[in-house]
Amino acid sequence: MTRITVDVNDEWLDAARDVLGTDTKVATINAALHAFAVRRQAREIVAAFDQVEMDFSGSVDGWRYGGGRDLDTLAERARDDEAA
Repeated sequence: MTRITVDVNDEWLDAARDVLGTDTKVATINAALHAFAVRRQAREIVAAFDQVEMDFSGSVDGWRYGGGRDLDTLAERARDDEAA
C-alpha cells in the first residue's frame, strides 16, 4: 500500500460513495480505483476476443437438454448493443 495525501473534491467523493456504497473516504477511493482497473481489464479481454474469429454455425444442434441456441448472430448483436 502507498500512503498519499491528496486534495479531493468533496462533492465527487460523496457521489462516488453513494454509487459504490462505501463507508469511508479510503474505501471509496480504493473502490473507485479498483473499478477503473477492472474496467480496463474488461476492455483488454473484449479486445482479445475481437481478434479471434468465432464460428457459431451449427450451434443450434450443439446444445443438449432443452434445445439449441442459435448463436450465429451473437457477435453482430453484441456490437449493435455496444453501439447503442
